[in-house]
Amino acid sequence: MLLRQLAALLLTTLALACIPPPPADAGVVRAEQYSSFWLWGGVQPQPVLAQAQTLYILQGQVIEKKQQGRMQVAVVAQGMSVARLKKGKVWLVYRADTLNWTPAVVEVLLGRLRQWQQAGNPVVGLQVDFDVKTRHLPEYVAFLKQLRAALPTIWQLSITGLLDWGSNGDSETINQLNRIVDEVVVQTYQGRKSIPTYKRYLPALKRLTLPFKIGLIQQGEWVPDTTLEASPWFRGYVVFLQNQASP
Repeated sequence: MLLRQLAALLLTTLALACIPPPPADAGVVRAEQYSSFWLWGGVQPQPVLAQAQTLYILQGQVIEKKQQGRMQVAVVAQGMSVARLKKGKVWLVYRADTLNWTPAVVEVLLGRLRQWQQAGNPVVGLQVDFDVKTRHLPEYVAFLKQLRAALPTIWQLSITGLLDWGSNGDSETINQLNRIVDEVVVQTYQGRKSIPTYKRYLPALKRLTLPFKIGLIQQGEWVPDTTLEASPWFRGYVVFLQNQASP
């Protein structure tokens, strides 16, 4: 009996030894495994861009600053100049520090969309990158309604979203965006690192009833959630590219 037990233990040990260990970077966002990317100013081109099917390209920032004694809203150009990209899809991205946009601001953004389109680029539309706090979501919905009305129907409207929208926001308010925006890309990172507690927010995202993507940071942390990916509203991932440290 003892010999049989020892033999069984030996066989189990050998079987376990044959199982390869998990890769050292398991759970790390490797850009080459994806096909949609944010391309920000100051980020050096990477070989992975050759496989890109969708690019979100930074073009500027909408800011509010004091001029001649009063606050004025302006567009500050940022990011790459007009390129000639012949394949895939291109979104032009504008970060926003304020929602007090004037018709002149909107016209600047529309003019930039036309420039990229006239250069032969497959422009899909505009993405607004605004970190609205959850309690201000109703005001943001109202702003986006106005922006959508000013945006020609040939272009789509995308926004970025925060992880805590799903957990701390009113799901009814959030889902109103389905009639306004074409997608929301929920960011799982802050700054240049993944949010350490991102997993706790994922179950709430399953309540979304509008097209959504998950935004990841290159070399950040992400373990796929198959139940989230099974949502009929899930549209894939977007990876924020960043400069890699020299080996």
